[in-house]
Amino acid sequence: MTTGDSPPARQGGWRRRLLGARIDITPLRTSRDFRTLFISGTIFYLGAMFGYVAVPYQLYQLTGSNLAVGAMGIVQLVPLIIFGLYGGALADHVDRRRLQLVTGAAQAALVGVLLANALLEDPHTWVLYVVGALMSTASALQRPSREALIPLVVKHDELPAAISVSALGSQLGMLVGPGLGGLLIARFDVGLAYAVEVVGMAVATLMLIRLRPFPPARESKPPSLATITEGIRYAVRRKDLLGTYVVDMVGMFMAMPIVLFPALAIEVLRQPEALGLLYTAEAIGSMIATLTSGWTARVHRHGRAVTLAAMGWGAAIGLAGLAPNLWLTVALLAVAGGCDMISGVFRGVIWHQTIPDSMRGRLAGIEMLSYSIGPLGGQLRSGVVADLTTVRTSIISGGVLCVAGVAVTAAALRDFWHYDSRTDEHAVRQRNLRAAADTENPEFG
Repeated sequence: MTTGDSPPARQGGWRRRLLGARIDITPLRTSRDFRTLFISGTIFYLGAMFGYVAVPYQLYQLTGSNLAVGAMGIVQLVPLIIFGLYGGALADHVDRRRLQLVTGAAQAALVGVLLANALLEDPHTWVLYVVGALMSTASALQRPSREALIPLVVKHDELPAAISVSALGSQLGMLVGPGLGGLLIARFDVGLAYAVEVVGMAVATLMLIRLRPFPPARESKPPSLATITEGIRYAVRRKDLLGTYVVDMVGMFMAMPIVLFPALAIEVLRQPEALGLLYTAEAIGSMIATLTSGWTARVHRHGRAVTLAAMGWGAAIGLAGLAPNLWLTVALLAVAGGCDMISGVFRGVIWHQTIPDSMRGRLAGIEMLSYSIGPLGGQLRSGVVADLTTVRTSIISGGVLCVAGVAVTAAALRDFWHYDSRTDEHAVRQRNLRAAADTENPEFG
C-alpha cells in the first residue's frame, strides 16, 4: 500500500503549475484589434529606443556638456505635465484610433526633422531641444488614448493577460533597441539611428489603419479645464483608484536608484565595465515576471497585490545597496524589476476593470503623470542624498523609505487595501456592462 502522490502524479502536478505560470497570450488569439495594437506598439517602441540613445549622444557630441544632456529631461517634462492631462481629456472626446494615427504620424515627422538636422554639415543644437519638447507633447497626447483602447479590444476577463502581453512588447524594445542603436551609432552615425526610428514609427502608425473606429461615448465633453478637473476629482474620490497612483509615486520617489548606477559601478563596485549590466538588470527581471505572469489572472485582491509588490521592490532595492558584489547586486535589481512589473500589472487591472469608458482617457492621463513624475523626483532624491552621504546610504535608505511609505499609504487608503475585483462595485458594474456588450458583439478576432 502506498501513500501520497506517485512520482508521475507529482511530475504532472509540477507540469501543470509551470504551464499555469507562463504568460497568457489568449488576447493575441481572440482579438484582431489587440494583435494590431501589440505589433504596432512593439515596433513603435523599438524604433523610439534608437532615438533614446541617439539624442543624448548627439547632444553630448555637439556640446561636450552633461548639463546640456540633462536639460533635455526638463525640456520634455513641462509638455508632459500639461499635455498629458489635456491628452487624457481629448482621448475621451474623439475617435481614439484617429488620435493614434495623427500623433503617431506627428512623431515620425518630428524624427524626420532630427534626421535632416543630423545630415547637416553643422547640426543645430537648438533643433534637438525644440523637437524634444514637441515629441514629448505628441507622446503625451498619444499615450492616454492608447491605454484607453485596451479595455475596448479584449474581453473583460482577458484584461490581466492583455496588460502582461502589452508590457512584453515594451520590454523587448527596451532590451533590444538601445543596444542596436548604440551599435549603429558607433559604426556609422546618429543619422542612421534616426532613419531607423523614422521607418519604425511610420510603419507602426500605418498599421493602425487596420483598427476599427472607436468613437467617444455619447456623453463625452470637449477637453477643458472643467473636464480635466472632473477626472482628477473622480480619481481622488475613489480611494481604491487613488491608491494605485499614490503607491506607485511613493515607491518610485523613495527608491529610484538609476541615476546612481554610474557611481555604483565605478566607485562602489569598482567595475566600470558592469554599468550596462546594472541598467539592464531590472528589465531582465521585468521580462521574467511577464513571461511567468499566468498566475495573475487567479488573483482578485489587487490592492494587496500592488502593495506587497511595491514593498518587494523597495526591499530588493535596499538589499541591492547592501550587496557586497556585482552579481548579487544584479540579482537583487532583477528581483526589484520583477516586483515593479507585478505591481504594474495589478495597477493596470484595477484601472481597466473599473474605470468607465467616458473617463478612461482622463484617468490614463493622470496615470501617465504618476509614473513619470515619481521616477523623475526619485532620481533627484537619490542624487541629493548620495551627495550628502554616500551612494550605498542613498540606495539603502531609499529602499527602507519605500517599504515604510507604501505600508503607510495602504493603511491610510483602506478601500485600496481591501479592494476585491469580485465584489468591488465599480468592477462589478463594468463587468456587467462588458458582458452585455460582448453579447451584442461576440466576435473579437
